[in-house]
Amino acid sequence: MANLNVNINGLLMNNPVMTASGTFGYGKEYEDFVDLEKIGGIIVKGTTLHKREGNPYPRMAETPSGMLNAVGLQNKGVNYFINHIYPQIKDIPTNMIVNVSGSSIESYVKTAEAINELEKIPAIELNISCPNVKKGGMAFGVSIQGASEVVSAVRKVYKKCLIVKLSPNVTDITEIARAAEASGADSVSLINTILGMAIDAEHRRPLLSTVTGGMSGAAVKPIALRMVWQVAKAVKIPVIGLGGIMNARDAIEFILAGASAIQIGTANFIDPTITVKVVEGINDYLERHHYKSINDIIGALEI
Repeated sequence: MANLNVNINGLLMNNPVMTASGTFGYGKEYEDFVDLEKIGGIIVKGTTLHKREGNPYPRMAETPSGMLNAVGLQNKGVNYFINHIYPQIKDIPTNMIVNVSGSSIESYVKTAEAINELEKIPAIELNISCPNVKKGGMAFGVSIQGASEVVSAVRKVYKKCLIVKLSPNVTDITEIARAAEASGADSVSLINTILGMAIDAEHRRPLLSTVTGGMSGAAVKPIALRMVWQVAKAVKIPVIGLGGIMNARDAIEFILAGASAIQIGTANFIDPTITVKVVEGINDYLERHHYKSINDIIGALEI
């Protein structure tokens, strides 16, 4: 096998394949289908300071080549995670990473601070695409100031690998990426879902209770790929690419564009073994092209 080891600014992974938050539960839900040890990193579902019920149903809808979701970060809060979920997942032999979300800087900080104490959690992914309730609903991740403030505040209390997940619903994603880097991010992951909507024409009603939701799946891949390529040229920290990765070829395209690692999301719902298949596909690509290491093709796009 080729050398698939990657280093995300101190977070060491056996291969560059990760799971996207919200699509893989807490990992254990998939252990009957796939050997979790063969996945480079598992990012568990979004965790907030307090319990969240999520949005009313319906909150998922299928779209051409993708899906919309408006789950609303349903979870039982960070204390429940620490007391009930962490004991179940801490010994899974891969990188178990917690996606942290919040509605205020204080809630982000308190959640990150609590997770910082968990020995077997080597990193968090900071989801800065959540509504900032103190600023009229604007998401932190759509302004340089908002991104800088929340990342800086979390960096002060979180001592391990800090991955910042970026929103694509912006004018220039490279500006937000640079702001996250300058504020202490160890890595950026992108893209989060794209804002979209779907309508039931027969009943003249939206398919989601929230009207709009986050679009993911194969349809968003060209946009995600373009943004990853732009950000990889704009920052010096490692970039983690996601958005419409459905197979190994998609993953390789993101790596060639500059991603040091990738995340698989929607494809997990279609094939629960897709992560391991992508790992095998990346290795096959490297061997066919006579590369000894995954690092030989990161950002190797020829233009």
